[in-house]
Amino acid sequence: MHEHKPSHFVPRYLQEQGYRILPVNPRGGEILGERVYRRLEDVEIPFDAVEVFRPPAEAAAVARSAIACGAGVLWFQLQTHTDEAVRLAEEAGVRVVTDHCMMPEHRRLLGSR
Repeated sequence: MHEHKPSHFVPRYLQEQGYRILPVNPRGGEILGERVYRRLEDVEIPFDAVEVFRPPAEAAAVARSAIACGAGVLWFQLQTHTDEAVRLAEEAGVRVVTDHCMMPEHRRLLGSR
């Protein structure tokens, strides 16, 4: 795991704030003490949001998976979305956030640093 990458330090921050992180990565393994699911469809624990750290070329596929899994929110980290992915999710009734990072947004909403 690359601790300097947002895909590591943002989930770590959220985990430290009390959120349960269910990592999904085709390589599997373990991240932040949690089992890594190879596909979003493999997650058997209910979840509310999907936070995307994948390249834009994978955005539409991630959107389709999030829709199929019943995600309520699809959160694309900075520069990870495509117009197609956003359209697919919104048409399916999924709330979409683009080009915002959860960590500073969480801090802002809490009035933290």
